[in-house]
Amino acid sequence: MSRENSFLFRVPLLDAKQHVIGYRLACQSDGAAGETSGGAGADQLPALLAGRASEVKSGLFFMETGLAGLSDEVLQTLSPQTTVLVLNPDDLAAENHLALASSFRDRGVALALRDADLAFLTANEQLLPHLSYIFLPHGHPDLSAIASLTRRRQPDMALVVDDISGWQEFDACTGSGIHGIFRNLCAARRETSSPGKLGPQAQQILQLMHMVQGDADIRHVEKVLKSDVALSYKLLRYINSAGFGLEFEIDSPRHAVAMLGYAPMFRWLLLLLVRTNTVAFSPALMQAAMVRGRFAELLGQDFLSRREAENLFVVGMFSFLDHLLGIPVQEVLRQLTLPEAVTQALLSREGVYGPVLALVEASEQVDGRAAHFAQALSMTATHVNEAHLSALAWAQNIKL
Repeated sequence: MSRENSFLFRVPLLDAKQHVIGYRLACQSDGAAGETSGGAGADQLPALLAGRASEVKSGLFFMETGLAGLSDEVLQTLSPQTTVLVLNPDDLAAENHLALASSFRDRGVALALRDADLAFLTANEQLLPHLSYIFLPHGHPDLSAIASLTRRRQPDMALVVDDISGWQEFDACTGSGIHGIFRNLCAARRETSSPGKLGPQAQQILQLMHMVQGDADIRHVEKVLKSDVALSYKLLRYINSAGFGLEFEIDSPRHAVAMLGYAPMFRWLLLLLVRTNTVAFSPALMQAAMVRGRFAELLGQDFLSRREAENLFVVGMFSFLDHLLGIPVQEVLRQLTLPEAVTQALLSREGVYGPVLALVEASEQVDGRAAHFAQALSMTATHVNEAHLSALAWAQNIKL
């Protein structure tokens, strides 16, 4: 498969508290899809990740590719601190491959093993010190025994239940501290016992969003920010995080607002708004929304004005509000005056922004439809994949 036919998709790895540890990466193909366990486009992943070490300050990329295809030249383009190589038992069957795996660990590259059963691990316990993760299918009969073995021999190793498809499965698996690969994260809503509603904090944020939309005097915006110490702190934490790459520290709300500008300020307020649902807030869903917004924005930068591309971030984030706030997006739209094109994209996936949002959503799935939407926008796989990876890095670096 050529690189121009390979569209990246991601599956997040979550810890028991729903924080995203990293992303398991694979490639869709034009009209068909590879499994999350490798397959389509696996040999393209090193090339896609090459040279991205400087973008990622936190988080991991889990990459499935055979040991044989990983030359020293390829490895030098990857960041050891952010790369995890996912192997299967056959990759480690040959004696020289075990030595190769050991050399990867010596360079700081973490290793994960999938599709291993208790018999294999018991017969090859010398492998355990080389491994950081073991991936097991949901319902694996040896789960308890393997957990016991790894705790005894390699207590720092993380067990990961693969391809969790819903929150009930996630809760059952992570109750004992096991991590999970959540295949359906972007499509699975976190159900709660009480209906979502906008509380006082959300209302205050909406007030600021109204002020920003109306180009209010910066002194008035600063006054509202200073009335809430927590809000001011979060603004300074946000603008000083690695995602902005500033060479100096911003130490006042007014300076932060001036540095951001009102359009990025609106984006930050939107990020805060989706965190106000304290009943069922999920860091993983929050990061999925951030990736979707940033991904859409990056895709639009080549053919839209700067302001229109910034609107795409709002489109991407708002498309996730029902997951994050537990209320229909229409209820929030009634309280804000957004551009008609934004509303059209959210409600019908039409207009100038609709096709971009459709492409971003297709890139969250394994069904192979990303190629169709990219073709409609005259975008290459290389362009889409670059934007996708940049969005992942940005979301992992941002602190709220």
